[in-house]
Amino acid sequence: MHNDCSATPDSTAVRVALWRALHVQVDSPPHVLEDEIGLKLVAPDEGWRHRPDMDPQFTRPFRASIVRSEGWSLPTQQCGGAASGKNLKSNVM
Repeated sequence: MHNDCSATPDSTAVRVALWRALHVQVDSPPHVLEDEIGLKLVAPDEGWRHRPDMDPQFTRPFRASIVRSEGWSLPTQQCGGAASGKNLKSNVM
């Protein structure tokens, strides 16, 4: 397993975080998952919803698969330590 603890977030992780936030913002309730924490962590530019990979209609099936799979138990991986001075936790699929 690759353990890359770089300061730059993985583009797939960013996309998934934004899709989860988009689910809350554009899909009708009840929401499968109400999670906008990733949106706050990523802190994208104001126009993030205008990105091609954030189109509400095109991404609907992808977003549905992401929020539906959140009920599964995911193992966690420790990242960081003495070198970074931080102990970060990330989900690994």
